[in-house]
Amino acid sequence: MQFNALVNGHTITMDAPERVGGEDNGPIPKPFILTALSGCTGMDVVSILRKQNIEVNDLNIVVTGEISKQQPIIYTSIHVEYEFKGHDNFRQIVLAAVTESQDRICGVINMMKRIMPVTWTVTYNGACIFSNRNQPVQFAN
Repeated sequence: MQFNALVNGHTITMDAPERVGGEDNGPIPKPFILTALSGCTGMDVVSILRKQNIEVNDLNIVVTGEISKQQPIIYTSIHVEYEFKGHDNFRQIVLAAVTESQDRICGVINMMKRIMPVTWTVTYNGACIFSNRNQPVQFAN
């Protein structure tokens, strides 16, 4: 049940839990979709902020996915939570950077938006400054 994937010269181990015949030597494959999404948008946001000489103290991205209840088990929606800590003057700049990643730059997010709702929330110094989690989401064309 263990597979090694070679990605750009880096080995990534995937395995199944022991209860289904694996040895639990790595994560199962499906969560890598969420991981790829968080890395893609995170790199976008950091790059945008660096180009503007904006420094935040902390960025944490939490990506969760709702899964179907029947086979095949698939993600039916994704939510991205961006949690920033930094100088209060940077709130709007940070929100603009996240919006740019969400709407234009992140290829993983834009792929996912073609097949399921992808919502997002931005928290800055503990205060929510944006959320579309409870709004109807249109699929991209």
